[in-house]
Amino acid sequence: MNPTRRCIRLAVGLSVSVLATLSAGSASAQSTASPAASASAPMDKKPMTGSHADVSKEMHGTMMSGMESMKNMPMSGDLDKDFAMMMKMHHQQAIDMAKPEAEHGKSPELKAMARKIIKDQTKEIAQLDAWMKKHP
Repeated sequence: MNPTRRCIRLAVGLSVSVLATLSAGSASAQSTASPAASASAPMDKKPMTGSHADVSKEMHGTMMSGMESMKNMPMSGDLDKDFAMMMKMHHQQAIDMAKPEAEHGKSPELKAMARKIIKDQTKEIAQLDAWMKKHP
């Protein structure tokens, strides 16, 4: 398998793994939780409703759309360029998912993490852009 195809498979596999993890977390939150999860879960666990449910659905839609875009991204055959393009898109997806948490999340810890993701990934996107500009 050539390096470009391997990079594509890795990126798609990583995206699918993230989706599966998020889906499994969502499914387990709707079903009976494990004792460890129950110990840390709030006692008043309710189905998602209202603005948080809408934001969660929007975040999920953004992630799915981004994964589809990445899957359909044409590859140049240059591993470095393909890595930079795909990583930029991956980082942008992380930013797009972190923004709703930073703005609407309840957990101070996760809101801080989301703000850090936005800051760090924005910086890395700029670095990737600079590299791609030098290597057209």
